[in-house]
Amino acid sequence: MNQEAPIIVGLDIGTTKIAAIAGRKNEYGKLEILGFGKATSFGVQHGMVLNIDQTIKAIRQALENCYASSPHLEINEVYVGIAGHHIKSLQTRGDIVRNDVEAEISQKDIDQLINDQYKTVIPASDQIIDVIPQQYIVDSLQNITYPIGMSGVKVGANFHIITGDKNAIRNINRSVEKSGLKIRDLVLQPLASAAAVMCDMDFEAGVAIVDIGGGTTDLAVFYEGILKHTAVIPYGGENITNDIKNGLGVLKTQAEQMKVQFGYALADEAKSNAYITIPGLRGQSPKEISVKNLAHIIQARMSEILDFVVYHLKQIGMDNKMLNGGIILTGGGSQLKHLIQLTEYTTGASARIGFPNEHLSSGLFDEEMTKPMYATCVGLILKGYNDYENDRKSLEENYVKINTSYFAKEQAAQSAVQQDDWGTEDAPSSQEIQDRKAKERNASLKNFLDKMKTKIIDMFTEEEDAKL
Repeated sequence: MNQEAPIIVGLDIGTTKIAAIAGRKNEYGKLEILGFGKATSFGVQHGMVLNIDQTIKAIRQALENCYASSPHLEINEVYVGIAGHHIKSLQTRGDIVRNDVEAEISQKDIDQLINDQYKTVIPASDQIIDVIPQQYIVDSLQNITYPIGMSGVKVGANFHIITGDKNAIRNINRSVEKSGLKIRDLVLQPLASAAAVMCDMDFEAGVAIVDIGGGTTDLAVFYEGILKHTAVIPYGGENITNDIKNGLGVLKTQAEQMKVQFGYALADEAKSNAYITIPGLRGQSPKEISVKNLAHIIQARMSEILDFVVYHLKQIGMDNKMLNGGIILTGGGSQLKHLIQLTEYTTGASARIGFPNEHLSSGLFDEEMTKPMYATCVGLILKGYNDYENDRKSLEENYVKINTSYFAKEQAAQSAVQQDDWGTEDAPSSQEIQDRKAKERNASLKNFLDKMKTKIIDMFTEEEDAKL
């Protein structure tokens, strides 16, 4: 591990879960996950914080679980993902005229060009979240990706500006700050997910990232290395669960469980003679649910979400023939069976699942971190490193500190144990002490990982009744 690299934490505040992940790049440029914690989210709907107190409790629980996985961490600052149907985007053009035309174009000129875009006139209730340059223009030269070092009088660029509702942003800030954290930066969730699941070839070929979360589905379209479009579709996995709950007359927990275990995004792939037995409430007779009917409900909502994706692609003139890289599905909702086939049928473009393992090294949390539902959180850490490596954020105060007092207490406790066990004369060698400490750490880590495993509630009375 590269001890000089900073430890950066991504905080994903979602509709169904809140996740906190701490990571550091190793000497090979791969991201090593040092801490991981998650908690069920109750105060967020459709990506927006509606109950600050419940959101604070969930954030603190996620942090406690992250500390439990790695007690030496001391988290102060985080990168936070933002989504919600209040997110909007617009295209602008900006120019500056340089005074010293003999000097090369510098990063200072580019910063001035970007900062000027924050003065763009937008509705009073909105706030600019991010300004992303697309293509630069130097005098009469067009389509420049990196103008620094060139010469010219007039420097301009096309920009993609992302805005959000002030109150929604304020609620996120309050929730995080009252949890004892400082926000290093707010990042649009589809851009964070894209950073985690895409490679350089994807940027050039042209892809659409479809991040299916609990409350929203986030869209980001890239072509020839440029961010062309972003959008937030106000439907996600929670809507599918509610459709199942209302359509089949079951509890929400049962609907979620059926969606995860027996759900199909394509009804034609579900067996018509397969049934799920649901126990009756308060002595009522059990209910049999057709797997085919369940699939029809899921397909109807997923088709609606994908129709929105097609609509946005047509709005920007990016039909399926231009997306050589196809559509990358990620997020928790992307794990539905046969979703790839439905996506290809609806959009006409090739599709695949995007796993956040493109930039990850092997480690303790491999089983969890490679799931699509954590793509946003991993991408937030990568965004932090991008800022760090390009000197866009000061690191005078580190994102995460190593709690040295933890090691001091551990060492003092270990010394006390050694004196009690061996006395002063028969004290073990330093190698024996290290071996013993390693065994204790491994045992503690194993105990934590056992607790972190997701426990699925058994809703079904008898397994043989599920005729699958």
